[in-house]
This record gives sequence, structure tokens and C-alpha cells, in this order.
Amino acid sequence: MASTSFPSLATYTSFLMNIKSNLLRAVLLTSLLSFVAPCLLICGGLTSFYFISLFPILQAVGHSGADLMLQFLATFGDGRPCEGFLVIGSTFALVGALFEFYAYYLSPRSS
Repeated sequence: MASTSFPSLATYTSFLMNIKSNLLRAVLLTSLLSFVAPCLLICGGLTSFYFISLFPILQAVGHSGADLMLQFLATFGDGRPCEGFLVIGSTFALVGALFEFYAYYLSPRSS
């Protein structure tokens, strides 16, 4: 009769810690990138409206576009555009982390 050898508890624990550290690293990176992406988009929009407003013919378009973006941000920030900026970035980071957990849950596990 052949005896089966089971992995030791230390091997099993190191395997679980490796999975947890890989998952934690992936979730943190995804959250960071998901936070930065909308922030760069908003900053890019505001910067482009600033540069548009430097042309005398398009000055009204640039100012009104920047004002509309700031009003949009103020909607999410309880009247403060900076707070709205952070709320949108944080929400995207949370959604990115949730998608990462979902992808990890659905991924096939190697044996």
C-alpha cells in the first residue's frame, strides 16, 4: 500500500502568503492606476481649456469650458472642485480594485 505524502503546513502557508502578496500587489497597482487615469483626464481637459483660452478668438470657449468642468467637479465635491476631483479618483480606484478581485476570483488556479 502506497502512502501519500501531504505538503507540510509551512509549505501550504508560504503558498497562501505568496498568493495573498501577489493579489495585494495587483490590487494596489490597479487601484493606483485607476485613481491616476481620471485625474490625468481631468487635468488634461482643464489644461487644454486653458491653452484654448490663450487665443483671443477662442477665449470665451476656453473660459466657459473650464468653468463647466469646475462646476461638474463641484457637483461631486459638495461645492468644492478639488474635493470632487478626489471623489471621482477614489471612486475609480475602488471600482478598479473590485474588478481586480473579480478577475482574480474567476481566474483558473494553477495546481
